[in-house]
Amino acid sequence: MEQNSDRHESSLAAAMSRRGFLGTLGALGGAAALAACGGTSKPGAAGGALGSGAAGTAYNGPNVTLAFWNGWTGADGDFAKKMVSEFNGQHPKIKINMNVYQWADFFQKLPAAVQSGNGPDVSVMHIDDIPTQAAQQVIVPIDSIANALKLDQSQFAKAVWDGGTYKGKRYGIPIDVHDLGMYVNQDLLDQAGVSSIPTDENSYMNALDKLKSKGIQGCWVSPFQFTGAFMFMSLLWQNGGDLYNSDTTKATWDSDAGVKSLKWLLGLISSGYSPKNVGQDADYISLKNSKNAFNWQGIWQVDDARKQKAKIVTAPLPKIGSQGGVWGNSHQFVLPRGNNDPNKQAAARFVINWFTAHEAEWAKSAKVPAETKLAQSSAFTQDLGYLKSFAQDVPNVHFPPSVAGIGDATQKLYDAFQAAILGKSSAESALHSSAKQATDILASNKKKYG
Repeated sequence: MEQNSDRHESSLAAAMSRRGFLGTLGALGGAAALAACGGTSKPGAAGGALGSGAAGTAYNGPNVTLAFWNGWTGADGDFAKKMVSEFNGQHPKIKINMNVYQWADFFQKLPAAVQSGNGPDVSVMHIDDIPTQAAQQVIVPIDSIANALKLDQSQFAKAVWDGGTYKGKRYGIPIDVHDLGMYVNQDLLDQAGVSSIPTDENSYMNALDKLKSKGIQGCWVSPFQFTGAFMFMSLLWQNGGDLYNSDTTKATWDSDAGVKSLKWLLGLISSGYSPKNVGQDADYISLKNSKNAFNWQGIWQVDDARKQKAKIVTAPLPKIGSQGGVWGNSHQFVLPRGNNDPNKQAAARFVINWFTAHEAEWAKSAKVPAETKLAQSSAFTQDLGYLKSFAQDVPNVHFPPSVAGIGDATQKLYDAFQAAILGKSSAESALHSSAKQATDILASNKKKYG
């Protein structure tokens, strides 16, 4: 997406009191303006951990160079480079060097780099990775930054805010939400005589029947985590189920709600609404090629979808169950352990401050702003209207619980889901066996991480 800082500062950033305030300060000269408006942080005040000083509201120290690691390998990485360039131009005392890795490589490199004292000064990770990295002491608590920025739960969806904590301490500062939505090939709907985008099970199935009568398999079910398993999770929540019990000691996706959700997806295949053995990303590719009408897909495909010859629009997920439920995740800023330079510590906190103050600009990389007020503002929906449907679904978004090692347990679900969709296992057997395996992993992780 084209960057337009002037429009951002005049409309999107102004949509929120704190964000608008800090965005205006950035236009007036960054750190100097913040200091002029009462920033009292002094570089070096924090020591090895995060103290009350150097909480990120200003940087007045000597020139420093910061390593910023993330896994933004797609179009959001290119947009992040633009923002880093903007920051470096505004703040000559702080130079950010951004290193981008595939997420799998990122989490292989980060712990070792931190342990050796060569880790980054600031980083970003997903909500479901924060607990494990916190338990392994790869990242440090940053409650002081949240306090300095006067952030609290009331400004965010509860799942977004809680996802940045681990054992009562805050480790992540949210900058976005990226959730599942429904991509619709409007050309195919018009061809099949579907007058409106479906919003519930009845209208969804009616649309699929009309599409099928025209020889169109309207909802391809992928056996892969991206995005078939995310479809299953969304349906699980819509049907009143959950991935885990309340204290995260047991996997519960094999509940009646889970079996019902998986069988619903299998029914799409057996009824001919989806082909069998859908390849990785083939569900989305078929949408672009006008062979698939509905694709439950992540927000990260918005920019690509807008470039297609076919008319592709987005909409909230249909409510197949009795309540809302949407898979989602959130990027959050974190501070890796091991940086003992007090000036770099202060500068890193100011970087987090700056990026979250420019959250509206970051939304142009195809993300929903983390703060509810901004995501629901008329400025956001007018300037980035193609993201509106994703923002509408944020109140229905669910995240994995804040438990160390949760990804290892959830992986068992992904494997089981694939086996069931490919016809290698029944829905009941796949869900029951994987839930038992995941429950064993939860018990093991409790001993491992405490």
